[in-house]
Amino acid sequence: MSNVIPAGTYVIDASHSEVGFQVRHSGIAKVKGRFTEFSGSFTVAENFADSAATVTIAAGSVHTGNEGRDGHLTSADFWDAATKPEWTFVSTSVEGSGEEFALIGDLTVNGVTKPVTLDVEFNGALADASGADKVGFSASTEISRKEFGLTWNVALEGGGLLVGDKVKLSIEVEAVKELASVDA
Repeated sequence: MSNVIPAGTYVIDASHSEVGFQVRHSGIAKVKGRFTEFSGSFTVAENFADSAATVTIAAGSVHTGNEGRDGHLTSADFWDAATKPEWTFVSTSVEGSGEEFALIGDLTVNGVTKPVTLDVEFNGALADASGADKVGFSASTEISRKEFGLTWNVALEGGGLLVGDKVKLSIEVEAVKELASVDA
């Protein structure tokens, strides 16, 4: 396994990747969830600062382990997946290089686009048994629900709110390098 990120274009292997989130509930617990449908690709440029990434997440594919909660999250109270079915991330720049770097970009949730910074850790590169080049990354950031128009909440009897404002996003990616096409 290599600790150098090989240049090239990669496609996210969704079967070996995960997009998850965590938010405080009732001020005392943390609820976790994940999205089961997402896709994306990224290009690692020779000049690392020129690298770029795009990801699309199906808002309706949320899974928290509770069907009622999942239904509520996809309703108009939260991210209205029927009329705003996709979340997207499009990178705008990369800061740093090596095993840890920042990927800056525009995140669109619930039809609202805001800049975010993903803290990224490069987990390694290898050629698998079939010869396919693969890379792995972990990324995370924290966003404010309110900044994305996600304001539904319930006041608690003892004070505070049912759903916290800060949402931690965590991403685990395994991606496969695309083969270069040969023009005839």
